[in-house]
Amino acid sequence: MKLAAKSRYAVMALLDLTCYSHNKPLSLYKISERQGLSLDYLEQIFTKLRQNGIVKAVKGPGGGYLLARASENTTIAEIITAVSGKIKTVRCEGACNCESHKGNKCLAHNIWESLDCIILNHLNSLSLASVIKKTKIGTNV
Repeated sequence: MKLAAKSRYAVMALLDLTCYSHNKPLSLYKISERQGLSLDYLEQIFTKLRQNGIVKAVKGPGGGYLLARASENTTIAEIITAVSGKIKTVRCEGACNCESHKGNKCLAHNIWESLDCIILNHLNSLSLASVIKKTKIGTNV
């Protein structure tokens, strides 16, 4: 299973913002440079992040982006959902409507559904601040 690039880049960029903004707006150019990410792609990602209330834009000289709320209150799950939509491994919504199974749940449905819950719970337990803290003290997330 592979997480979409958009989600990975959004998390990387917001961790960078958390580390380097020091409560001042940070330009996407600086994030792009440090993280080796496309500036154009970051602009698209940050538009979604802003629309979903994760970041706020500051215009003018010295402008850039800030987190909309404290890094302790911004989860990795929120970031991924903001840019890529729901985190899920099953292709159906709620009560399974798998086209290939004529409205019945596929045999593996419960496995993927429980995996979704595990992944979502883990990503909800991680805030930007907790990831930075764990990275700085050298522990695994």
